Amino acid sequence: MDALRTALQPITHNLPGPVRDLGVSLIGESCYKALVLDIDHENTECVKLAVSKALGIGIVGASSIVKVPQIIKLVKSQSASGVSFLSYLLETSSLLISLAYNVRNRFPFSTFGETALILGQNVIITVLVLNYSGKASVAALFVAALAAGVFTLFNESILDATTMGYLQAGAGVLGVASKVPQIAAIWSQGGTGQLSAFAVFNYLAGSLSRIFTTLQEVDDKLILYGFIAGFSLNLVLAAQMVYYWNAPSAKVKGKQKEAPIKAAPAATTTGASTPKGKGPTTRRRG
Repeated sequence: MDALRTALQPITHNLPGPVRDLGVSLIGESCYKALVLDIDHENTECVKLAVSKALGIGIVGASSIVKVPQIIKLVKSQSASGVSFLSYLLETSSLLISLAYNVRNRFPFSTFGETALILGQNVIITVLVLNYSGKASVAALFVAALAAGVFTLFNESILDATTMGYLQAGAGVLGVASKVPQIAAIWSQGGTGQLSAFAVFNYLAGSLSRIFTTLQEVDDKLILYGFIAGFSLNLVLAAQMVYYWNAPSAKVKGKQKEAPIKAAPAATTTGASTPKGKGPTTRRRG
């Protein structure tokens, strides 16, 4: 270890200014000195903080595309089969409240940045689901309500910190509740339809990582309990995705149930005629 430290320190002590400033901004001056300059990997607190920051940045980066496959599946299929509107409505509401709460409390961006990115993708998915369900007017109403929510939640003169705390507690409940309609939809349809496996499994990994980063960087039980509950239901969704992996979609099931209707063969004329008075209703008199 001493030999490795001796070899690396000339490099770590001469990093470019922007790289050094970025490192200090992420893990702080003391941990930067311990981990980068002194290369002291026995400093467990700084190591945990560095891992937390790396996970946070990774989650934020992955969240920028986490629901893009879901959007692509909806657009390609022109169908919202298997995707619960209620689930996305609840989740979007929860994300918006959480975003406002984190911004107003000035928490590190690495601990909540994915909230803003996923929120934007959720809005697109919700609008697509409504449009493909023949409810374009409801989609317009949804966007208008969302804009009003943004204005209200981020305005400190309208909502004080205490009220935001209550809303954040409610957002945790909404976030958990948002998974229930999706789980129920999969169960009732016997398949995952147009639900994206990429999004489901990334959500599972992200929620687990967020438990760790919240424990390390954010002393807020409301946020922590929300992530723990969310992880539990994300685990159920992932299990459903595995269980119904090869199940046919509702559209395919409908086609399978349709039996081909064959026309009855036309009667052929043999040339023989029915004798008069000998029809099927004619009685023979004795």
